[in-house]
Amino acid sequence: MSGVQATREMLLDLKKAQLDQLAAYRKQKFIEPELRHLFLELTLQCNARCFHCGSSCDPGAPQGLAPEQYLAVLEDVKENFDISRMMLCITGGEPLLYKDFFPLMQEAHRMGFSWGMTSNATFITRDVARKLREAGMGTISVSIDGLPETHDRLRGLPGGWKRAMQGIQNLIDEGGFRAIQVTTVLNHQNMQELDRLYEIFEKVDLDSWRVVGLEPIGRAKEHPDLMLTPEDQRRMFDFIREKREADIPVQYGCSHFLGLDYEREVRDWYFFCNAGVYTASIMANGDIGACLDIERRPETVQGSVLQEKFSDVWRNRFGLFRKPLSTLNRTCAECPEEKWCGGGAAHSWDYDRNEQQICFRNILWKN
Repeated sequence: MSGVQATREMLLDLKKAQLDQLAAYRKQKFIEPELRHLFLELTLQCNARCFHCGSSCDPGAPQGLAPEQYLAVLEDVKENFDISRMMLCITGGEPLLYKDFFPLMQEAHRMGFSWGMTSNATFITRDVARKLREAGMGTISVSIDGLPETHDRLRGLPGGWKRAMQGIQNLIDEGGFRAIQVTTVLNHQNMQELDRLYEIFEKVDLDSWRVVGLEPIGRAKEHPDLMLTPEDQRRMFDFIREKREADIPVQYGCSHFLGLDYEREVRDWYFFCNAGVYTASIMANGDIGACLDIERRPETVQGSVLQEKFSDVWRNRFGLFRKPLSTLNRTCAECPEEKWCGGGAAHSWDYDRNEQQICFRNILWKN
């Protein structure tokens, strides 16, 4: 065996051992979940109409709850959980369209919550950047989905790319944030722009670039022709791994088990679907769920903050998410990697057929 082969075998053995440890840890967390990320979907209103939006947001969508209703949830959370180990993740829609955004987030900051936001950044002027820092925002992820023409077309927002990039620069110029990230959703068409996007972002003082593939959720289901092919997927992961090996802060999202060759190579840790174990969400209508990208239906919605305390729901519901999804599907249950994958990500699960829509076995690896 050559030195390169021996090193590879040692690395694979290390990954297997760490994945075994994570599998045991996941079983324990199913029994003893810990709330670390609470998503607040402040509004479904958005100035864009992105073709892939998981929540089907648009300009005419409704606002979320009243600020006092969100604050009642936060009081409950502060009383019943260790908020020093927790992050509020503010999203929408476009969160900055929520009419009481700054008073709400200033109060959350005063209460001691750490918070970050997902935004299209088109409303982030210099003044807004300053207000975000003063309100305690620590992190932000801004969506850029291609070169200018592509981005604007995919998001249905003329001039959106230019305004978003200026918003990012305004945040950088303001300073005082822990992390400024760009997220790019790749589809079969904009894959060809990956290298040119890298050339652009390399010149911007970003903390990280998160690259993910288009998923069959929300409005994206209306565009099956834009889903990534197996070749696209391999190209995406090879691109991310290549940049990370060069110590460039590109990363894949949290979704999906990627097999031994890619796990830990394209993100900082191994796959572990956090839905209902570390992560919960308050939707714009008050419903309580796990990850906001999960299809909203009776079995995935766990309750409503309009009728019950969030803390009670977290402690007594979420049974669907506190067991491996593989228990619902024989093919998953019999897979050799089942103990590491557990059936995959909850957001891409088909809850009618009880099967995983995105599986990288036979795409990234074969048995």
